[in-house]
Amino acid sequence: MADATGILHQTKTINVPTLATSTTISADNPARSAFMIQNQAAAKLYICFGGTASSSVYHVILKAGTGTEDGTGGTFAMEDGTIFTGVITCYASGTPSYTLMECS
Repeated sequence: MADATGILHQTKTINVPTLATSTTISADNPARSAFMIQNQAAAKLYICFGGTASSSVYHVILKAGTGTEDGTGGTFAMEDGTIFTGVITCYASGTPSYTLMECS
């Protein structure tokens, strides 16, 4: 994680970021030590931890990008303290599109 100057140092194995369009962002992973999700769609992305995401069942909403895959969509990360290790799902009004970086 970040040192006193805010510089990130790799301390664990990191998966390769992927662009995906499914409703399961990440399966249950007891070894997960950190993760970051970024919305890559031009629609809101609803994130649910441990259940099935919908527009009414969610924990976090990531803002839409100004265009598809333009890098301006909302992000959510867990990297310090207690990290959720269960299944993470998402829902969007169109086709969900996101990137995931997960450390384990």
